[in-house]
Amino acid sequence: MSDHSHSPAEFKKHINRYIFVFVALIVGTVITVAASWLHIDSVALTVAIALFIACVKGFLVAGYFMHLISEKKMIYGILAATGFFFAALMYLTVWSMQHDSLIHQVTP
Repeated sequence: MSDHSHSPAEFKKHINRYIFVFVALIVGTVITVAASWLHIDSVALTVAIALFIACVKGFLVAGYFMHLISEKKMIYGILAATGFFFAALMYLTVWSMQHDSLIHQVTP
């Protein structure tokens, strides 16, 4: 038999946390849709806004639903390295979309 005894208050605390995260994700989705209606001239700024919203929502999912918020420092280090390389690749993508980048220069 298992000796795990969980009180109803503990379950209610976890359920309330998951409901809060769910509502935050819904609000994040509404903000994402609202941001898509903004007419911003800069593609880089538009991508930066969309990525920021996506990162916040990704943190909520990874932190609470995947229980990374209570993990050890090594996992945070791996997560930080992943975030760094993701940001670097997104920067390279946005940089390559500029008309004066090396990719768009024509050589004879």
